[in-house]
Amino acid sequence: MSRIYLSPPHMGAEERVLLLDAFDSNWVAPLGPHVDAFEDEFAAAVGAPQAVALSSGTAALHLALVLSGVGPGDEVLCSSLTFAASANAVRYQGATPCFLDSERTSWNLDPALLEEELEARQRAGRPAKALVLVHLYGQCADLDAITALCERHGVELIEDAAEALGASHGARAPGSAGRFGVFSFNGNKILTTSGGGMLSCRDEADAAAARHLATQARDPAPHYQHSRVGYNYRLSNLLAAVGRGQLRQLEDRVHARREVFARYAAAFGGTPGIEAMPEAPWGRSSRWLSVFLIDPEAFGQDREVVRRRLEAEDIEARPVWKPMHLQPVFADCPMRGGAVAKELFERGLCLPSGSTLSAEDQERIVRLVLRR
Repeated sequence: MSRIYLSPPHMGAEERVLLLDAFDSNWVAPLGPHVDAFEDEFAAAVGAPQAVALSSGTAALHLALVLSGVGPGDEVLCSSLTFAASANAVRYQGATPCFLDSERTSWNLDPALLEEELEARQRAGRPAKALVLVHLYGQCADLDAITALCERHGVELIEDAAEALGASHGARAPGSAGRFGVFSFNGNKILTTSGGGMLSCRDEADAAAARHLATQARDPAPHYQHSRVGYNYRLSNLLAAVGRGQLRQLEDRVHARREVFARYAAAFGGTPGIEAMPEAPWGRSSRWLSVFLIDPEAFGQDREVVRRRLEAEDIEARPVWKPMHLQPVFADCPMRGGAVAKELFERGLCLPSGSTLSAEDQERIVRLVLRR
């Protein structure tokens, strides 16, 4: 039997046609007609005025921080329950990430804790430079409350929507509320270009500055001249062509992943000790990953027993992200709260969630999870 992966790529015929078009045109460098078209189509899809195609979601996050003026000595607020890239990029700028706990409605950053943190900083005269708000596992954070708090306290909002393309918050898409939105097209994402990312921007000047920085910040001159440090962050025309084909299938991919989650939820419904990641009332989750909590006392086995049983059958499952405040590399960083993120990590299990997962394979996974 073939290995069942957690979130494998789902490629189609349209991506192949567009990729061959890019290949045959000999536009293979990090510029070209597919890059331009991908940016325009993506911006329209997420409701952002501008989008800049980049080599990774981490590159997009880094540029967002650069353009927000984050530098050495600054403090940047950040969700603790996230992948390391969300905080690593803060360190790239010599700034300190300051972590905040999750709430249970969406598992995302807790607005009540954010308000406490911002008010405490105001009293102490230590304002935060920016907030990196993560939309976790395909679900939007409480954007209305968080956006209002950032505006009130003058904090730049950067939305890390790397895991949430295809989700919604009311009529809005994640990545369109803050000054910048960050998206990832890594191989395990709902839309993939094998590797790549996108930076969405409210302002045309920000988009132009991002493109300039992403192409080594070369000045307009016939020779190579540079007035500031730049980066090699642009996406190739070949990969942009793949992204255009993937984007056209986005709603189908979201529907398929939501169906995968619904089948798990139905199969586990009523089982003591298994609890699904909730869907927040303010929007639709893309269910990028199907995530469940396992209570060892009620279920009789802990998360790791179940995960190892699946791995023994060549089925990939993973724990929920280990919170950043528990990571050795960020052990010296400030943290507000922490109990919720810690519990979600200790009990959370991500099950295979790909849009190509067959009903038969999913039934097998369910049987193995429920085996005592």
